Amino acid sequence: MNDIYGRNIDYMRISVTDRCNLRCRYCMPQDIPAVEHAEVLSYEELLSVCESAVDLGICKFKITGGEPLVRKDAVSFIERLKLLPGVKQVTITSNGLLLEPYLERLKAVGIDGINISLDTMDREKYQKITGTDGAETVLSAVLRSADMGLKTKLNCVIIKGINDNEIFDLLEIGRQKPVDVRFIEMMPIGYGRQFTGMSGDEILNILHTRYTGIEETKHKRGNGPARYFKIPGFLGFVGFIDAVHCNFCQQCNRIRLTPEGCLKPCLYYSRGISLREPLRSGVSRQELSQLIAEAVMEKPEKHRFSEQGLDEGADSRRMSQIGG
Repeated sequence: MNDIYGRNIDYMRISVTDRCNLRCRYCMPQDIPAVEHAEVLSYEELLSVCESAVDLGICKFKITGGEPLVRKDAVSFIERLKLLPGVKQVTITSNGLLLEPYLERLKAVGIDGINISLDTMDREKYQKITGTDGAETVLSAVLRSADMGLKTKLNCVIIKGINDNEIFDLLEIGRQKPVDVRFIEMMPIGYGRQFTGMSGDEILNILHTRYTGIEETKHKRGNGPARYFKIPGFLGFVGFIDAVHCNFCQQCNRIRLTPEGCLKPCLYYSRGISLREPLRSGVSRQELSQLIAEAVMEKPEKHRFSEQGLDEGADSRRMSQIGG
């Protein structure tokens, strides 16, 4: 369906949990209170939301967290979601630590894409960033996913003074494997405000010092706003997602569902429509579709991340609480 600005909203990001098995410095460096189990939408409730969303033309779904695979039976939920009539695409974003044992099942169910987060391949630096020893485990999952023929993307957040000397090392994965390596600008949300990231243009300028013949492709490689470039000799593409320096709100096609059932029309703003209470009060499929439509119609024209400070309408929660 279209929002009031004429944007076709056909994509929903579903955070199935706010829990995570990492403690990334820019996201959740220490334990924070998690949503109580009783407040988290059940898989049956999530499927009801997806059915009503499909009725509105929302047919692409991204499963996120926290880390989605820490929730029991997350892959079974994906299997059920893939079978819903009208669902055209289901993808997942994971930090990769628990992913590899599930790859066969995900391939069998027809997962449409896997995004894996890895900011460094250096074991000590990975532990410094995430609080966990797991760089080799994640890299193994990336390579295995690509070797199995799954559509694999590597998400990297570059932080000045921490991993900005690994840009070329991370990108080389895309030379050897058909993996799109995507550099994601640091989001000024929660602890992310304490770090200095790099814009896509900054990184692209660095790439030009080593690679020749880099060309931007207009071929769509996903549902998001990433700009993609082809480097001669690489099997994968390099992508850039600049939420701050390259405002892409005019092409935004998404809404977000938090673990406790708040449907957010925009990542930046705190406002949204709670679906949990209606779901548990016996709302009909049509009525649920109407609530989702109301959230879409409340979608603002643009976010305000590029402005100094946060206004009173901004969401003050951490990214893990909102949904990645």
